[in-house]
Amino acid sequence: MSVNSEPHRRIRRQGPVTLRGKQIPATTTDQRLLDRRGPADWVHADPWRVLRIQAEFVEGFGLLAELGPAVSVFGSARTRPGAAEYEMAEGIAAGLVRAGYAIITGGGPGIMEAANKGTVAAGGVSVGLGIELPREQGLNDFVEVGLEFRYFFVRKTMFVKYSQAFVVMPGGFGTMDELFEALTLVETSKITRFPIVLVGSAYWSGLLSWLKETVQVEGKISAPELDLLTIADDAAEVVEIITTAHAHDSITVPRPDANGS
Repeated sequence: MSVNSEPHRRIRRQGPVTLRGKQIPATTTDQRLLDRRGPADWVHADPWRVLRIQAEFVEGFGLLAELGPAVSVFGSARTRPGAAEYEMAEGIAAGLVRAGYAIITGGGPGIMEAANKGTVAAGGVSVGLGIELPREQGLNDFVEVGLEFRYFFVRKTMFVKYSQAFVVMPGGFGTMDELFEALTLVETSKITRFPIVLVGSAYWSGLLSWLKETVQVEGKISAPELDLLTIADDAAEVVEIITTAHAHDSITVPRPDANGS
């Protein structure tokens, strides 16, 4: 069998380590940390796990500390190039770069790839924060500043700490997770309020109706809490929402020069 006809080998990045084939563990680092069903020996024998977690925070803080104003873009990893949502993400990222922002994504395929691609095309800073997953995806080719995490909670901290807005494209569980965590942190004043923009009124209308007609009606949330969300249907509108919000606070967004630098 020729080299080119061999099946693609699985690969997993764990921090600076690369594993392939049978060397890839059956579980993720997060799963082993959070699973209470296994033995507790690691508490006594593996205190270095705490140092590994600390190291991920240090690496993330060190990499992103001088990033400047940035917007995180979330959405489905399953969106194909050429799809309307893919092209929308490209346009949103490019527009935000022209407004002076760096773009942060989860570094994977789909919407993440599209946003990183639009960022590079517009001459902006393209950041990808990857995560160890059972089905390894790796960072997409348009990530220019990348970091791959073992722990979801460390990665989430980086999104929140270094973003001045969240743009949420149509997506699945991961996208919903980032959306509702941001809403919870803002609503409980754990972080300063920033724009959270849902892109695609048709996609999000069912969720918003449920929140308003069921969750709010039953008193689980209040009307002002729904105001934390803004809906947009085109790239220019997304950029306008974010830049207008920041025009009224203390965030200074440097505009790129004519050369896009």
